[in-house]
Amino acid sequence: MFDAFLTLITTEKTLLPLIFGSLMGISILVYVILDGFDLGVGILSAFVAPHERNHMIESIGPFWDANETWLVLAVGLLLVAFPMAHGYILTTLYLPVFFMLIGLILRGVAFEFRHKGPEKYKRHWEHAFFAGSLLTALCQGFMLGEYIMGFKLGWAEVGFSLFTALVLVGGYVLMGSGWLIWRSQGLLRLKMARWMRISLLFVGAGLGLISLATPFVSERIYEKWFSFPSIVYLAPLPLLTLFMGWRLWRMLCLDYIHGQDQVWQPFATASFIFFLSFLGLAYSFYPYVVPEKMTIFQAASATDSLRIMLYGALLVLPIIFGYTIYAYRVFLKKGAPISY
Repeated sequence: MFDAFLTLITTEKTLLPLIFGSLMGISILVYVILDGFDLGVGILSAFVAPHERNHMIESIGPFWDANETWLVLAVGLLLVAFPMAHGYILTTLYLPVFFMLIGLILRGVAFEFRHKGPEKYKRHWEHAFFAGSLLTALCQGFMLGEYIMGFKLGWAEVGFSLFTALVLVGGYVLMGSGWLIWRSQGLLRLKMARWMRISLLFVGAGLGLISLATPFVSERIYEKWFSFPSIVYLAPLPLLTLFMGWRLWRMLCLDYIHGQDQVWQPFATASFIFFLSFLGLAYSFYPYVVPEKMTIFQAASATDSLRIMLYGALLVLPIIFGYTIYAYRVFLKKGAPISY
């Protein structure tokens, strides 16, 4: 009986960190896809006519605020399940996190005051909405680059992080333009198809360069990528990503985007490319939550604490998934003018 109890405790010590690590990863992935497209719309809003800008912002009106729930959930899971990693990561990334929060606040305020404030200031709030979206995307990309580099702060690492920031901005533009191809018509859809082709080329080149640099960050990642049989297991990810990129390029021909039945597919394909990229990142760094310094098992809270928090997570997560799905089912239709 004691042996069975010992086996259960040992299993929980391994299983619970894996569960919470997976939940945190899912939260980050859902956030990047959902908030990624509305950040992309915010960035693209600076490059269109005023009437087109109105439609673009209205298309994300019912969703953008709720999308950020997933970021709060991911950070919350990091805090309660991996407090040591939370302290290390947020301390190291204090400045980019600070500026990201400034960007999110600026974006939220600008979104509301653009409609509710005096008409003469509307253009200023639109500039602020663009600036907040761009700043948020840049900070998130910089933090991703720092994570890949193992939180090193040399000139080469900072340069790599800045490049990653630009690539993530391009990725959000890719998502945002795909969303607008789906949610718009006519000339705006044609403009977004052009933006999506440009961003696809930029993101494809950027992902290629980042992928070339990543295995040289640590010997462990190099071994996971190029040793046998690991290379066989990993090969489908880059091959499938290349195939989906090619498929997306084919979708963006003019004949296709003039259609109606399958016009959602560019956005779905771009989301799937993000998903594949996330899988590659997770595979490369597992089991580390802080690269080369701290695994999910070393950073995890006490087993009893994780067990109690799991009950709360099993209650909260279905609610968040449920209202997210419900909101998209209700509001996922052509944008209508916002009024107060």
